[in-house]
Amino acid sequence: MKTILVPTDPAMPSLSSVMCARLIAERFDAGVDGVALRPAFAEVVAPDPIVAVTLPPADWDEAKYIGDARSLFEKGAAGAKNFRWRAGTVDDGELGSLGRLYDLTVLPRPGPKGGRVTAFEAALFDSGRPVLMAPPVAPVTIGDSILIHWNRSTETARAIALAMPLLVKAKRVQFLFVEGNSVSGPSARDAAGHLLAHGINATEKSVDPKGRNAGEVILAEAKAYGADLLLKGAYTQSRLRQMIFGGATSHILARAELPVLFAH
Repeated sequence: MKTILVPTDPAMPSLSSVMCARLIAERFDAGVDGVALRPAFAEVVAPDPIVAVTLPPADWDEAKYIGDARSLFEKGAAGAKNFRWRAGTVDDGELGSLGRLYDLTVLPRPGPKGGRVTAFEAALFDSGRPVLMAPPVAPVTIGDSILIHWNRSTETARAIALAMPLLVKAKRVQFLFVEGNSVSGPSARDAAGHLLAHGINATEKSVDPKGRNAGEVILAEAKAYGADLLLKGAYTQSRLRQMIFGGATSHILARAELPVLFAH
């Protein structure tokens, strides 16, 4: 991992994102680019002809906003090398395409006091790259102890492939299989064998959720394992289904207190 993107917004807890990017960058001698993430302004729709126009508030000061976003980025980057600031701003839609130029995009955990779900999903679905979700409080380490939620899915296989540089450097890796929360596919033991071919000795564990939400089980097991990074395929179920019925991804997006690397 040699290139990392950190979108910053003064209204979001972006400092933790910068600090998480810094920890990853130190592991790989990587470059980190910051960019101002433009707020989601109100959309006005004109009926004839039907045209949607996004309008900033009358007192919007773009120069000040970019300056505040840059100050936040530079606060987290103080004393670090290879941290750079990109000119201009990107909105949620542009973030996904910009992320295609980077090995990793780092964003804060979505929520009422966190980041925007729309920004997170744009980076996740449109960049083709992994997204690291930073917790509200920046961790001390990332990637020493990695827990992989193995649900046999394509999304998880992709997450593992994209995270291979982190897995190779990890001190401990464990696969977690939550019974009743998977698609058909290889076992956790088979997945551990795949990592062994890459020189990674991974253990595996199967857990009976006993009626609990799979996301709750995953976070509890991550804490018990002492994980400083959770690796997860995102939205194995559709987003709509997760919105209606809940799901592991939705639970983790709302409650994780450790960094989570997602891929879809």
